[in-house]
Amino acid sequence: MSLLKDKLALLPDQPGCYLMKNADQEIIYVGKAKSLRSRVRSYFTGSHDAKTQRLVMDIVDFEYIVVNSPLEALILELNLIKKHRPRYNIMLKDDKSYPYIRLTKEKHPRLEVTRKVRKDGAKYFGPYPHAGAAQQTKKLLDRLFPLRKCHNLPKRVCLYYHLNQCLAPCEFEVEPESYEEITKKITRFLGGGYPELQKELRQKMEEAAEAMEFERAKELRDLIQDIQATMERQNVMIQDHIDRDVFGYYVDKGCMCVQVFFVRRGKLIEREVSIFPYYGEATEDFLTFVGQFYHESPVLPKEIHLPAGVDAELVAQLVPSVKVRIPQRGIKKNLVEMATENAKIALSERFQLLERNQAKTDESIRNLGEELNIGLPRRIEAFDNSNIQGADPVSAMVVFIDGKADKREYRKYKIRTVDGPDDYGTMREVIRRRYTRVLKDNLPLPDLILVDGGKGQMSAASDVLENELGLYVPIAGMVKDKKHQTAGLLYGDPVYAVDLRRGTQEFYLIQRIQEEVHRFAITFHRQARGKSMIQSALDEIPGVGEKRKQQLYRHFGSIDEMRSASLEDFRKAGLGDQLAKTIMQVLREKGEQSLPD
Repeated sequence: MSLLKDKLALLPDQPGCYLMKNADQEIIYVGKAKSLRSRVRSYFTGSHDAKTQRLVMDIVDFEYIVVNSPLEALILELNLIKKHRPRYNIMLKDDKSYPYIRLTKEKHPRLEVTRKVRKDGAKYFGPYPHAGAAQQTKKLLDRLFPLRKCHNLPKRVCLYYHLNQCLAPCEFEVEPESYEEITKKITRFLGGGYPELQKELRQKMEEAAEAMEFERAKELRDLIQDIQATMERQNVMIQDHIDRDVFGYYVDKGCMCVQVFFVRRGKLIEREVSIFPYYGEATEDFLTFVGQFYHESPVLPKEIHLPAGVDAELVAQLVPSVKVRIPQRGIKKNLVEMATENAKIALSERFQLLERNQAKTDESIRNLGEELNIGLPRRIEAFDNSNIQGADPVSAMVVFIDGKADKREYRKYKIRTVDGPDDYGTMREVIRRRYTRVLKDNLPLPDLILVDGGKGQMSAASDVLENELGLYVPIAGMVKDKKHQTAGLLYGDPVYAVDLRRGTQEFYLIQRIQEEVHRFAITFHRQARGKSMIQSALDEIPGVGEKRKQQLYRHFGSIDEMRSASLEDFRKAGLGDQLAKTIMQVLREKGEQSLPD
C-alpha cells in the first residue's frame, strides 16, 4: 500500500492512460483521463459502489502513459484494451463486427454475407444487426437478381438457371454491361428504391394473370409480399436518405446501457443493445464504447448523432470522415432521445429480471436447506467422475455459491490410484485430495457436498471425510432416471429419498448443478482422452520419434489435419510414402473410436 501512496503522490496533471495491476502483475483495468492525477487518485478516495470496490481491492500497482491530448489518450486506451483485454474493461469482442452483404468485384460477381470488410473493390451494404437479418435480405436478393450462386463455376447449368435466378456464366457468355445493370439495381434496391421494383413486379403479375399464367402470377405476388415484409419493417424517419448511427445511453446502479440505432437511407432498420458495468466517469466510458465501436472500422456512416454532454469534437477527431453532431431540435433530436429512453427501459428490465432470478435462487437455497435440515447451504460443492471402461479416469468439481456457479472455484482431477472402472475408488481419491487441500490451505468448507451417484458414492465420500479427515459435512447423492435426467436426491443415515418435487425451485437448482458438473467432467474427460489417444497413436508408430512428431505438428498444426491429410500432404512434410501411409492408417483408426456422450 505504501508503494501505491508514493506513486499516487507523483502522478502528473496531464492527459494519459493508466493500467491497473493485481498481485500477479496482470493488467485488470485500463482507463484514460484528461488529468491522470485527479482520475487515478479518485479510485482510492471517497466511497464507491460494490463493483468498483471489487476492482480497487484487486489493485496492488499501476502504471501510466502520458500523452499530448485527450484524443491520443482515447486511441491509446482502445489499443491497450485490445492488446491486454483487461477483465474489468468495457469489452466489445476483439472481432466485434456486424454482418454486411457483399457484392463481389469479379468477372462474374455474386452476393455473400460477411463480417469482414476489406478494401477490395467490392460493394458492401449494411451493417445488419445479426446474421439472420443479413441472410434473409440476401435470400431475397438472390431471388430478385440473377447473379451466380456458386463459389466455383460448375461445368453445366444448375437449378438456379432454370428458376431464372442465375445467368449461367458457366455455360453462356455474359456481357459486363449485364452485370453493371444488375449491380445498379441492387444498389438502388438496398438504398431504398425497392418500391420501384415492387411496382414493376406488380405490373408483371397482372400481365401473367391476364395471360392465365396463374402459377407465375402467384410467384410474383409472393415475391412482392416478401419484399414488403423484409424491407419495410419501419416507417421512413428522415427524408434526406443519409446513413446515420444514433447513440443513446443510460446509467444506473453501476451499469451502463448503450443503444445504437442504425438509420439507413432514412429508415431505422435495426438497433444494437449493449449492457455492461463501468468503472470510470459515465461520459468517459461512453466515449470509450463509441471509440471501440468505430476503431479501425473500414465502413462508416455519413453521420453520427450523440446525446448532449458528450465530447462530440473528440469523436469527430477519431472518425474525421464522418459528421459528428449533437442534435438540438427536430426529428434527429427525437431519435437520440428515443435511443436514450430505450436504453433506460432495457437497463431497468435487466435489473428487474436479475431481482426475480435472485429471488428464485434465494428461495431454492432456503427450501433445499429446509428439506435437508442443514441450515442455509450457501456454498455447495459437487463431484462427478468420468471414464470409459476404466480408461483415462477423471473427476471434476464445480462450486455453486448462493445458487450461482463460481467457475473460478472449479477443479479438475486426473485419477492416480485407481485402475479399471472403480467409481467408488475414484470418489474416495477425489474427496481425499480435495479436502486434504482444504485443510492444508485453510480454504472454506462447503455447507453441502453433492456427489453424482447413489449410496455407494455417498458412502465412499463420507468414509474419507469422517474417518480419515475428521470432517463432518452433509453429503447428498444426485440420482438420475432411466433417461439420464435428474430424478432427485438421496440423503441421510440410513439413506432416504428426499421429496424434491419436480417443478420446484430447489429441484431446478439440483438439476442445474448436476448438469453443470456432468458437463464439466465430460469436457475434461474428452480433452484428457483425446490427448491420450494422440500421444499413444503417434508413439505406437515405428519411425515417429520426438523430432518427427515436432516436424508433423509444425507442418500440419493439429492431429485433425494429419488425419484428413493426403499422401501428397505428407510428402510435402518431408515423409516417405511408407511411413506416411502407416501414420494415415493409425490416425484414421483412432479417429473412428467413439467419445463419451
